[in-house]
Amino acid sequence: MDKYEIIIFWSEEDKAFIAEAPELPGCMADGKSRNEVLQNIELVIQEWIDTAIELGRPVPAPKGRLNYA
Repeated sequence: MDKYEIIIFWSEEDKAFIAEAPELPGCMADGKSRNEVLQNIELVIQEWIDTAIELGRPVPAPKGRLNYA
């Protein structure tokens, strides 16, 4: 699994945890717990990458931790 940044937050509107991989546009998942949403986003990240490869689209390299000046 590539090392993409994952942001997890609680959505009161959805009554669920939401996870997004900001380096992969539109790559999001939800879950009832932090563990569930993490498992779901890891699956969605792999599906995002597989689909991009199938369509001949570029897959961004993980940026890792941001460095600040």
